[in-house]
Amino acid sequence: MISFIPRFFAVIALLVSLVSLTAKAVNEQPNILFIFADDHCYKAVNALHNKEVMTPHLDSLVERGTTFTHAYNMGAWGGAVCVASRGMLNTGLSVWRANELLSDREASKTFVAEKKTWSQLMSAAGYETYFSGKWHVKMNPEEMFDHVVNVRPGMPRGTPTGYNRPLADGTDPWDPADPKFGGFWAGGTHWSEVLANDGINFLISAAKRENPFFMYLAFNAPHDPRQAPQEYLDMYPTESIALPPGHCGEYEHNEIMGSGRKLRDEKLGTFPRTENGVRVNRREYYALITHMDAQIGRILEALEKSGKADNTYVIFSADHGLGVGHHGLFGKQNMFEHSMRVPFMVVGPDVKAAAKVSQPIYLQDVMATCLDLAGAEKPDFVEFNSVRPLLTGTESFYPAVYGAYTQQQRMVAKDGFKLILYPKGQISLLYDLKKDPEELENLAGNPENLPRMKQLFSELTTLQANFADKIDLATIYPELVE
Repeated sequence: MISFIPRFFAVIALLVSLVSLTAKAVNEQPNILFIFADDHCYKAVNALHNKEVMTPHLDSLVERGTTFTHAYNMGAWGGAVCVASRGMLNTGLSVWRANELLSDREASKTFVAEKKTWSQLMSAAGYETYFSGKWHVKMNPEEMFDHVVNVRPGMPRGTPTGYNRPLADGTDPWDPADPKFGGFWAGGTHWSEVLANDGINFLISAAKRENPFFMYLAFNAPHDPRQAPQEYLDMYPTESIALPPGHCGEYEHNEIMGSGRKLRDEKLGTFPRTENGVRVNRREYYALITHMDAQIGRILEALEKSGKADNTYVIFSADHGLGVGHHGLFGKQNMFEHSMRVPFMVVGPDVKAAAKVSQPIYLQDVMATCLDLAGAEKPDFVEFNSVRPLLTGTESFYPAVYGAYTQQQRMVAKDGFKLILYPKGQISLLYDLKKDPEELENLAGNPENLPRMKQLFSELTTLQANFADKIDLATIYPELVE
């Protein structure tokens, strides 16, 4: 009996030690704060491209971390590009496979029941999960996150007054700062401020818990209706707003590519586009971004106060970009850089400060990245990749970038060139992105460029096969088949 007692306490001590080590391992997992914007073009960050827009807190992320300068949205199966973008983001599936899954109600239910979504995979890795903001995925976030508040729809409800404006005579019935129009003001507090409040409350709660946290905070801003408090609008006098490169009255291929006058996004402005109309819309876009940036600053301040900042990765991105006058387009239903590329910043332990990675990624890589940071294995069904290796200089896993919009547009970009196709009109566009980053000079009409177009076309058809894209481009463009 005497010999048993020391052994008993030795076993107890070992168990306590193991429990302590397990708890330590859990606590050493990094926290992840994902901040997601809507309609935020990669150009609309002061520290990266646009000195006209004021984004001090996003600029701080650029200064403190690594920016992926060529982060793309893969595309969309309908006019609500954010639906496809967020569907891919939360399932890990490429655009057409995500469409197949989310179009099948029973398959979507099974996917959630099997705990395959991004947040559920984070939960399985030991994370406490939080969500607030824009959702717009045909799945119930309350079945997928531990903590959910203020689930928002695809966009704040607009009014007819917010479309086809300003009028040709310069008058404007709309006031983006007036709460009477609803939209972002519905409920009494601007939705961007509500999201910041939710994020701050989440962080206060998470600071008291031992499990690492995964927070998914999704702004509706800067999606239309582009409403902001007057003080932010006053920062951008209309007459001081620069017109974007490629401004024109109307994009020549808008109807054939499915981004014509009847598309909701395009109806926000008048036809033909006017210089004043573009300036007014860009002014409101910038004001909403700067207001959102202020709310991001509040969230980041709360993270510092929580005591968790040193062990937290902050990732900022958006679901797609926006035209707002580029090429005469107001929406994002196109294959131009301004609508396909988004900001993508990563800040956190061991991430290089003030660094830039120009190798292409998809914004949907953030799911696999977070699983990697969490120490969790990426499931086989996830088609996107962790960008973590790129943070240390590894070569990109995407030799070419694929893009698609419904059956009306296809795109491939590789080695500084981009091929855009509008199959319904058998139209081909070729751009040299290094010499012509604004995509203003179509090189497709030059016979000398045919070999390059054929190479890009071959790359595109290979990517089509990889991503279950069933449109037969070879039949439509026999001249591009090698």
